Amino acid sequence: MAILKFSASAVAAQIAHARSCSTFLPNWNGPVDKPALILIVGNGVHLRSNGIDGSTTRIVTTEQSDPSFAFANGINPFRDSDWMAQRQMAFRDLTGQFYTDILDDVQTLIDRGQGAIRLATDGHSIRVFVRRASDFLIGGTYEVPSGLGGTFRVVLKDACDTFAIVQNCGNCEDFDAMQPYRVPLDALMELEDRRAA
Repeated sequence: MAILKFSASAVAAQIAHARSCSTFLPNWNGPVDKPALILIVGNGVHLRSNGIDGSTTRIVTTEQSDPSFAFANGINPFRDSDWMAQRQMAFRDLTGQFYTDILDDVQTLIDRGQGAIRLATDGHSIRVFVRRASDFLIGGTYEVPSGLGGTFRVVLKDACDTFAIVQNCGNCEDFDAMQPYRVPLDALMELEDRRAA
């Protein structure tokens, strides 16, 4: 599995472009009727809008790329001298176009203030990557008999594009004995100072 890292602001510009368009590039299954991001592996590795705005054809190609696209760190032919070696480490000899379904999940991370977007790929699929499996706090509150609000300390067990599987850890015994459960990714707040919990 390769982890690709992108500037959140560059990806946000591609999302904004896609959402400003009313027509979209087709995917392998035919016409597309909604904004999306396309990952291109070819002359570098970049994310781009699927929108067609009339000012440019914005044709999808692995041969050419536009400096305004959101390039993966280290795989930008406009800046990185060893971009091809980095691309081959991530994708071997594979090149092509990935029509992703990650726009809303990426937008959620951007809205949460993430400075970088990480995508995981196995060469055949693309998914949004959670930063690391470390301790997280569940945002929000829970009710306790005294009426006080609070948060559970949890350990991240697994994650997909939209939710995480967590296990209570470091709370009272009754809560820590609970089975793992699902929470939305945007309900997780990273625990930066482990002494705080």
